[in-house]
Amino acid sequence: MIKFLVPKLMTCAAVFMAAAGLAGTLHHAGADEVLPWQNSAAKAAAAAADRSKAAEAASKPEASEAAAKQAAASPDTKTTAETEEAKAPPLVPAKKLFGAVKTAIPLKARAIGFYSKGCLAGGKALPIDGPAWQAMRLSRNRNWGHPKLIALLERFAKEAQAEDGWPGLLVGDLSQPRGGPMLTGHSSHQVGLDADIWFTPMPSRKLSRKERENLSATSMLASDNLSVNPKVWGEGQVKIVRRVASYPQIERVLVHPAIKKALCEAAGPQRAWLAKVRPYWGHFYHFHVRMGCPKDSVGCKSQAPVSGDDGCGKELDYWYKLLTAPPKPKPKPTKPVKPVKPKPPITLADLPAECRDVLADGDVVETMVLPVQKPSKSAATPTQKK
Repeated sequence: MIKFLVPKLMTCAAVFMAAAGLAGTLHHAGADEVLPWQNSAAKAAAAAADRSKAAEAASKPEASEAAAKQAAASPDTKTTAETEEAKAPPLVPAKKLFGAVKTAIPLKARAIGFYSKGCLAGGKALPIDGPAWQAMRLSRNRNWGHPKLIALLERFAKEAQAEDGWPGLLVGDLSQPRGGPMLTGHSSHQVGLDADIWFTPMPSRKLSRKERENLSATSMLASDNLSVNPKVWGEGQVKIVRRVASYPQIERVLVHPAIKKALCEAAGPQRAWLAKVRPYWGHFYHFHVRMGCPKDSVGCKSQAPVSGDDGCGKELDYWYKLLTAPPKPKPKPTKPVKPVKPKPPITLADLPAECRDVLADGDVVETMVLPVQKPSKSAATPTQKK
C-alpha cells in the first residue's frame, strides 16, 4: 500500500511546486511583458468589455449632457447664424419682379431713383413703327420710357430724317414697362430715361418681327479696334450724334473711345456739344442717349453735370492708354484660391421705397410674392455706372 501511495504523493508535490513557481513568475512579470494567455482572443474580449462599460456610462443623464456640450463645441457644428440663414426664405431678385411685368402702371409719370437703381411710374411705349424710326428686339418688351423721353426720341428721329438726311433711326433698348433691373444686359436703363440708338441706318422698308430679332447691328470700328471703319462710318453718323447731344434735355451720349476720337476730328469750330459725348466701353454698334431728370420727377437722382471741356484732349488720351495697355499677367497663387462669393442681386429693398408701389397693382406674376425685407444701406448711395 505504501509503495502504491508514494508515487502519487510525489506527483502531487511536483504539481504544487510547479504552480508555486508559476505564481512567482506572474508576481514578477513586468507591465510590458506578454504572458502566455494574453493572446488576440483575450485582447478582443477585454476590448468588448471596455465598450460595454462606455455604453453604460453614456446612457446616464450626466454623460448625455457632456456629449451634447462636446458636440456643440465641435467645429463641424453649424453656427446659429448659419442655421437662421438656412431657414430664411430666399431673396427674390428685383429683375425677376420687374422682368415679369408686361404693362406700365397707370400712375403719374415719374422717374424714380438713379439710372442704375430705380424704377419708372407712368411709363409710355415708343410705337414700334414710326415715320422715321423702327423699334428693334421686340420680344424684350423694352421700348418703354418716361413720356418726355418718348416725345424727344420721336422729335429726334423726324428732325434727323428731315434736316440731316438720315434714313431713320433703328431704336434698341429703352426700359421695361416699369423700369427696374433687367433680366439680362444693362445695369442702367432703370428709370425710363436711357435709350440705345443703332449707328446702322434704318432700311427703306418695314422690317419683319423676325428680322428685328435677328438682324445684327454693324460695328463702326476698323480691324485695329482703335479707329472707325470709313466703309460704314461717315458724315451721317456724325450729324445724328451732334443733333441729339445738342438737345438741352440730353445729359450724356455714350460712345466707344474710337468713335469719340472720330467725332472730335470731324466736329469743326462748333464744339460745345462734344462735352456731352463721353467715351465708354462697348458702344461701337450703338450710341447710348441719356436724358436728365425731368423737373416733375422729385425722386429722380441726376448725375453730376459734365464739364465744359470737349473731352478731346487728356481724357481721350487716357482712354487710349487703357485700350492699348498690354494685358496684366495673372499672379501665381501661393495659397489655394478661395472661390469668390457671387455678388448678391439687387432686391426690391435696395430700390427706392416708391418702387414697391410701382409693382403693387396685381400685375406682377402671382407666384412672385413681394418679400418683406430690411432696407439696404446701398440704397442711399447708388453706384454711378455709365
